[in-house]
Amino acid sequence: MVKQLYEDILYSDLSFPYIMYTHTRHASIPEGRGFNDLHWHEDLQITLVTKGRLVIQINGIDHTLERGQAILINKRILHITTELTHDGQYVSFNFPEKLLAFHVDSAMEKNYVLPYTNSSLVSLVIKNDSEWETQVLDMLWEMRETFSAEKKWGWEYEISIKTVQLWFVLISNISVPSGETPRSEKRQQERLQLMLSFIHQNYAHLVTLREIADVAHLSISECTRCFKKTAHMTPYEYLIKYRIKKSKDLLLSTNDTVTEIAEKVGFNHVNHFIQSFRKHEEKTPKEFRCSPYPDSHA
Repeated sequence: MVKQLYEDILYSDLSFPYIMYTHTRHASIPEGRGFNDLHWHEDLQITLVTKGRLVIQINGIDHTLERGQAILINKRILHITTELTHDGQYVSFNFPEKLLAFHVDSAMEKNYVLPYTNSSLVSLVIKNDSEWETQVLDMLWEMRETFSAEKKWGWEYEISIKTVQLWFVLISNISVPSGETPRSEKRQQERLQLMLSFIHQNYAHLVTLREIADVAHLSISECTRCFKKTAHMTPYEYLIKYRIKKSKDLLLSTNDTVTEIAEKVGFNHVNHFIQSFRKHEEKTPKEFRCSPYPDSHA
């Protein structure tokens, strides 16, 4: 049985489950899922572009964001940043919905949180086109400063209060989506997540298209259609891309040979690995390992 993998957000303090990631093309601080990594999680996420421009794909839909713009992503929604300018940077605030509810079964949870987080709301782009959007963006910049500065007494309260204020401004200016996500859409997303989880757990071994399809109880043709609709690539293309991603981690963190790394990430032949790597990264594994900025492209 395949375990459905959500992103494991490693909070530094479980008594305050709130984190801000800073992402560039080269790194994520603290370490986590960043640029060009398809994932989903139980927490809400608000992403703010602090430098350059990015394209973020949410449930298969592309959103282009410029510096100073942001996007709210609901829980359990598949998303990936597919493009980021060379000098681009963005921060992602991740926190559980319970922070907005104060306590379980509260009036806040019942009236102001769950009607939105359990609805068909997928994402919300915030582009500074109105007074309330400007207010939200200003709060995000302030929260970034609080997270980036030396932590002072009471900083958790400041972040919590600001987040609840931000949420209140958001829900005061948008309509509650009518009803929950259609069952067919929810089923399609669950199937894709099952197939992604299978790949994430088995990429280092021989993986067939039949096995990927079987995990979600789909035919091979339906499996491919499901992948293309939301991930914009075939299951095999995603598998190769994921293996390349894992190989990049090993190239930078170990002294293993290229042949050893190829075998560890599921390539039967080192030449196939090198050719696939060059196709995706525009350089060989050896060139990538020696590059001062490995994830940048000429």
